[in-house]
Amino acid sequence: MQLAKNMTKQEAKKKINQLSEQLRKHNHNYYILSQPTISDYDYDMMLKELEALEKQYPEFKDKNSPTQRVGTDRDNDFVQVKHEYPMLSLGNTYNLGELQDFDNRIKKILGEEAQYKYSCELKYDGTAISIKYQNGKFFQAVTRGDGTQGDDVSENVKTIRSIPLQLQGNDYPEKFEIRGEIIMPHKVFEQLNKEREDVGEQPFANPRNAASGSIKMKNSKDVAKRKLDAFLYFLLGEELPSDSHYENLNFAKKWGFKISDDRKLAKNINEVFEFINFWDKERENLPYDIDGIVIKVDSKKLQDELGFTGKSPRWAISYKFKAERVASKLLSIDYQVGRTGAITPVANLEPVQLAGTTVKRASLHNADIIKELDIRINDIVFVEKGGEIIPKIVGVDKSKRDSSSKEVKYITHCPECKTELVREEGEAKHYCPNEFTCPPQIKGKMEHFVSRKAMDINCGEATINALFNAGHLKNISDFYKLKYEHIFELEGFKEKSAKNLLESIEQSKKVPFERVLFALGIRFVGSTVAKILAKSFKNIKKLEKASVEELAQVDEIGERIAKSVFNFFRNEKNIEIIKDLKNAGLQFEMLEVEGETEILKGKKIVISGTFAKYSRNELKKMIEQNGGKNTSSVSKSTDYFLAGEKVGPSKLEKVKKFNIKVISEDEFLNMIENS
Repeated sequence: MQLAKNMTKQEAKKKINQLSEQLRKHNHNYYILSQPTISDYDYDMMLKELEALEKQYPEFKDKNSPTQRVGTDRDNDFVQVKHEYPMLSLGNTYNLGELQDFDNRIKKILGEEAQYKYSCELKYDGTAISIKYQNGKFFQAVTRGDGTQGDDVSENVKTIRSIPLQLQGNDYPEKFEIRGEIIMPHKVFEQLNKEREDVGEQPFANPRNAASGSIKMKNSKDVAKRKLDAFLYFLLGEELPSDSHYENLNFAKKWGFKISDDRKLAKNINEVFEFINFWDKERENLPYDIDGIVIKVDSKKLQDELGFTGKSPRWAISYKFKAERVASKLLSIDYQVGRTGAITPVANLEPVQLAGTTVKRASLHNADIIKELDIRINDIVFVEKGGEIIPKIVGVDKSKRDSSSKEVKYITHCPECKTELVREEGEAKHYCPNEFTCPPQIKGKMEHFVSRKAMDINCGEATINALFNAGHLKNISDFYKLKYEHIFELEGFKEKSAKNLLESIEQSKKVPFERVLFALGIRFVGSTVAKILAKSFKNIKKLEKASVEELAQVDEIGERIAKSVFNFFRNEKNIEIIKDLKNAGLQFEMLEVEGETEILKGKKIVISGTFAKYSRNELKKMIEQNGGKNTSSVSKSTDYFLAGEKVGPSKLEKVKKFNIKVISEDEFLNMIENS
């Protein structure tokens, strides 16, 4: 390697650009095309030469230089980034009949005469990532997170050599987003686990967990050593080259992205079935894990017309391959208590290999499942994973049952606090009603309270356990009564970590009302329901006084949720805790946001087509900011149809059928401004 001692600045700049371009090309040949044209040694020498030049002439170093692949020693504190386009999960099915139903629903919405194709793709078993590019350069990479916002892991993703830092060609959009899956190939996973075992560390359970854990490591230099890979499979943006999703991926491949060749554009649902049947067998030969097939309506225009449900797109679905099944011996049953008091029976098994992992425990769900399976201690049982984190027991080999075996008697009292269990009508699970003194329930409520989507307090399960055992935490309001000495006295805590926890607690007082409401842990009130209730009632006082009928009248709040919320506020202990939280300074009222109005209150608006002045996302935000509700499909209850250019004919037919008022972009803007 020749150092640049006698180079002029101009010569150094030129050399840095040359080396960067050559290394990018070699990266593409090796990681995308699998056709290396130089040896690993020569590649490493070129990289070292570039590193030396960049160190000598830092003014010419590009933030997307190939040297960024090796990572840095700097610790990353992951910043939260809101997704421009929500990262929704797909609906799953294991049944070809349900795929036929999916196709029938598409036909029903678009019309029998509609022409459409399906893009069929492998469903990679890794961790989802969304990457933004600007002017052909890598800009930012964000994890899925909660679907609305995720962690900025840009520095870590830069170390993945199959993800380009600078695109090829010049026909890419100025700004766009591409999504995919970060994976760990089998060979890398096996080597990593061998290295961990050699140094006495716990091996990873599977490649998916290893990939997910690696991308969230704080030191990007360590991430680089994990040799992660990635497949990209979805483009988003205002100026994509084609209406065809399949064609957009072809363009992306040309720009330098790793796009799988194992895709198919299916003319009908039967061709989708053929693709699934082929990969159900062929997946065993892949050098990485897949757990199913993703099926998407190919046309972007038709995707927009089909829209979304609350959780997933109507135009896509994933078919998951049936799980591997193994037999094992049931040794005993434990009963776990959740934060809501729900009891979950868990089977302890003789260790057995299942889908590449060692399984020792499996969920039994509830008393009905145990009775239905007629499961008994020492039975030989059949275990599946089936997409579950915890494997489940799906059957019993009764031919191998001992004649002296006895039926399992489901517990009648809480295994933790010995309170008699209850089972409400219509409920599958038994519950421990002792919610304020049963230890797992108290600690479970605390873990929920500090979680990221709730109060986002930097306090893990072990710390909560230690503070609870020391008597410093008895309920969620006690977080705001903690003192420095309470934390510092705990094992493993130092001055800095104690102060950091107190600072995190203090910062949580700024969390908005809807998240505080979610953090209270009211049964059946998830983050979305909490947001709806907060917007509808504006403050905790009005919510406390609301009757079941008033609660049930709120859009998307059913009777079950209404009764749960009503009962929560009838409990004196809950009211006492809320009073303490109020005194601590938490937000129990919706703050007025500048620009928000109630001009469109109660109005349901469907957006369709393309617009001149604003993007569809911007128009959706305007609807919400002015009290309206953006819905994806036309129905009798739709108030306005906000139409741009290239509106789908099937939607227009429904608009005409239901006599819905059609408004243009200008009319919509005037409606807001004039009011």
